[in-house]
Amino acid sequence: MDDFGINEMLEMQMALQDKYKDVWETISPEVGKNKLLWMIGEIGEVIDIIKKHGGETACQNEELRACLIEELADVLMYYNDVLPCYGISADELKKSYASKFAKNMRRW
Repeated sequence: MDDFGINEMLEMQMALQDKYKDVWETISPEVGKNKLLWMIGEIGEVIDIIKKHGGETACQNEELRACLIEELADVLMYYNDVLPCYGISADELKKSYASKFAKNMRRW
């Protein structure tokens, strides 16, 4: 995985959605709200690792680092579950991200 981008992540999430379509909630704006809340829970788990052990330790300790990266992957998985709930494409996200980047580059 040399270049791991949003399109690849979205494809992987859609494969999960398809596999678990009879178990998971269907993709919709209402479900998107729930997924955002679950994503916040995963962000809390990332913060807990750093809060309990410190950022330096979380980066340097092999076991903690693996946990940190796994929790960040969970955050990205929920994030990529949210996009289809609101019909947001990778191209739309890229354009918005680039626009926001340009604004921030001019900001200060």
